[in-house]
Formats: sequence, structure tokens, C-alpha cells
Amino acid sequence: MPQEKNLNAESAKPQRRSKSAGAFFQKLGKGFVGFFVNIGKSLAKSWDNACERFTQGSIWTKLSHLIMGLGNLARKQIVKGCLYLLIEIGFLYIMIFSPKINGTPFGAKAIVNFFTLGTVEGDIFTVGDNSMLMLLFGVVTFGMILMFLFAYISNLKSSYKTDLDIARGKKPTTIREDWKSLLDQRFHVLMLTPAIIGILVFTVLPTVFMILIAFTNFDSAHPAGLELFDWVGFQNFRDIFNGTSEISARFVPVLAWTLVWAFFATITCYAGGILLALLINKKGIKFKKVWRTIFILTIALPQFVSLLAMRNLLSSAGPINQILINLGIIDQGIEFLGNANASQANLVRVVILLINMWIGIPYTMLMTSGILMNIPTDLFEAATIDGANKKQIFWNVTVPYIVFVTTPYLITSFVGNITSFNVIYLLTGGAPTFPGYKAGYTDLLVTWLYKLTIDEAEYNIGSVIAIFTFILTATGTLLAYRNSKAYKEEDTFQ
Repeated sequence: MPQEKNLNAESAKPQRRSKSAGAFFQKLGKGFVGFFVNIGKSLAKSWDNACERFTQGSIWTKLSHLIMGLGNLARKQIVKGCLYLLIEIGFLYIMIFSPKINGTPFGAKAIVNFFTLGTVEGDIFTVGDNSMLMLLFGVVTFGMILMFLFAYISNLKSSYKTDLDIARGKKPTTIREDWKSLLDQRFHVLMLTPAIIGILVFTVLPTVFMILIAFTNFDSAHPAGLELFDWVGFQNFRDIFNGTSEISARFVPVLAWTLVWAFFATITCYAGGILLALLINKKGIKFKKVWRTIFILTIALPQFVSLLAMRNLLSSAGPINQILINLGIIDQGIEFLGNANASQANLVRVVILLINMWIGIPYTMLMTSGILMNIPTDLFEAATIDGANKKQIFWNVTVPYIVFVTTPYLITSFVGNITSFNVIYLLTGGAPTFPGYKAGYTDLLVTWLYKLTIDEAEYNIGSVIAIFTFILTATGTLLAYRNSKAYKEEDTFQ
């Protein structure tokens, strides 16, 4: 009978796995559908609000659709009205009335160039079009249009709000009252607006520019300012994922090593830090502060200093190899981190993981030490009353509590290790090298991306890899965190 139960349990495992996998993809599909449904609802609601403002608004609100700020100026909101009007004048000047380039205003020309990416090839006697600048100016112009649309909608909302205030017998707010409101009830708006503008200018627009490069043939054969490049659609994506090109042959091994590295680098530092913290905080251990200080020294030193020091210590002619040779253990220096043979790639990978533990464990140790000192004593007292021994308390109270609190840190560590540039680049530079597309056996996606763009000028392929890395990290982070106990039971611990 026990054997039969075990067989039934084993046969049920694949079914449970398949059901969980199916539920995962079903949930993922529902999430995508819900995302677009919410966008559709938001657009429909915005359209209804726009129709309401136009049909029920005053004549000044209707005219504000043509002349921004007119509704505010008519109600003696001079400062606000002038700001909206200046925004419209500046936008129209850039798009229509600015100095013309080949008969077309600057703003309109930037939009045209965005789609054509240039038409004039340069030579010795003629300065040609710069496709990269045309793409960049096009992205900036579309960003300006987007910000203008926000200002335009804000102008209509402001005018319609004034209509509603007058209808209720209230006086339109003055600039002083608006400023007091921003410093009090709407203080969040005052603080978030500069941050949002900064994110849009310095994060969103560069990211959009990088994404768009993935759909062009901007590479070493089409240098910016010398050769025109053009839109190629999804050709770069097909080159990576079709499995026949040289870069495609290296993509899967680099991706696999990136995931293996991220997993083991995260788990080793996480588990090692917890074990070290438990050991130092154990009762009976003396000089706890001294031990913590010793391990914190790796954090006190800049990371690149520690990595370069380890690289020199483990070089083929470094002190470690010299000691081993003098002891007669080896005949010649071992390439722990250098350009070893492909057969020694696994040795190099293991050494990197060990060095990463040296610089990563102290962070987890510090965090876990703080958690251990702040675990509620009620949990231990309740477990003791229930008859649990020390071992049971450790595995059923201490460990679950640590994991519960540190789950967000664990997820961010995994994502950080996927994009861990310093450790790989400073220790091995991707070595051992692989003949072909500049991807070594220890290269991660991010270090390979660096080589493709900086060394090889393959900006289009590098952009594709950057997009894939972003999708991998963002999707993994969101799914892992949303399904973690730390998210579902944020205010409780059981």
C-alpha cells in the first residue's frame, strides 16, 4: 500500500506541474489582455470627458481648443493663461514658423526625416545626411508633441474647471490660491511633475531611441554621418532568433550562461550571507562587532578595486600561482581568469562565482543581521509554548521570517546579477574567448552588448539584445514579486 501511494504521488507530480505551467501562461495572457482593455477604457473615458468639455463648456472653453489659455485669460487668470499661450506659440513656432530647412520648417522637417532617415549620400565634396541625428531629432520632436498634448489637455481642463466654479457661484482661483494649493493639498503634483519630466527626457526618450535602432541597419557598415542607414523592420530580430546566423549561434549559449550565472550568483550570496549572519549572531560567539567589521571591509573598498586585486592575485603569473609552483603542486600557472582553453571555461566560471561570493555575501549578512535582531519575540514564545524545540523553531520561524522579509531583495539581486557588468568585465572580460562574434564563454548578455556596440559598432544587434535583456528582467521581476508571499501578505507573517 505505501508503494502504491508513492506511485500515485509520483504520477500526480507531472500533472500538477503541467497544471501550474498552464495556469501561469493563462494568467500571463489575461494580464496582457487586461492591460490593453484598461488602456481602451481609459481612452474611452478621456474621449467622453473631452466631449463633455466641448459640449457643456462655455464659449471661452470652446475657443480654448484653438487658442490655449483664452479661457483663463477671460476669467482674469492672467499668469496661467499666459503660460498656456506661450506654450502654444512656442510649439507652433517650432513646428510651422521656424527657419526652413530645404523649404520645410524645423519641426516638420524632423518628422519627415524620422521616416526617411535621410536621402542625401555624402562623399568627398558633399556633406550627406546623418541618419542617426535624424532619428534622434525625430524622437525628440515626438516627445515635444507628447508634452504639448499634455499641456493642451491641461489647458482645457483648467478652463472647464473655471466654468464649473462660476456655475457653482465660486470665484475662479487666482495664481496665489493655485500656488497655495500646490504647497498644501496638491503638493504631490508639485514634487512629481519635475521628476516625471526628468524621467521622460532623460530615460524614456533615450530608451525609445535605443529601441528604434533595433529596427534599422545601423551597424559598422553604415557609420553615422558617412553612410545612410534605413528601417529594416524585424530583420535584426530574425537574424538573432532564426538559428542560422553566426550571432544566433552564440546568442543561446550566452543567454543560458547569463541565467545560470544569475541563479547561482544570487543563491550563493543569499544563502552564504544568511548562514554567516546566523553564525555571528549565535549566542556564545564573542566579539560580534569585530567579526562584522572584518566582513564589511569588502564593502568599504570600491568594488572595482577588489575585483582588479583578485584578478592580479589569480593571474597566471600572480602570487597564487607562484605559491603553488614553489610548493610543487603545479608545473605552470593556471589560467584562473585569463584566456584559458575552452575546456577550462567551467573552471573560470566557478572562480568567478567564488569571487562574487566574496564581494556579495557581506551585503546579505548585514541585512540579515538586522532582521535577526528584530524578529518579534512573540513568535519564539508561541512556538516554545506549542512544544517546538530549537531546530523546529529555526526551520519554522526564523528561516521563513527571513525569507519573507528578504524576498524583494532576493528578486532584485537576481535581476542585478543578470545585468552584472563589473564582475565579468573586470575579472575576465568574457574570456575564454570564442572564435566568432565577440562572445566569450563567460560573457553575459550585458557584457556582450557592450562589445557589440563599443568594439564592433553593431548598434542594431546590440539594441535587440538590450531589448531582450529588458524584457527578461522586467517580466521575471514582476512575475516573481507578484507571486511571492511578501507581496500577497504584505502586512502579515504566518
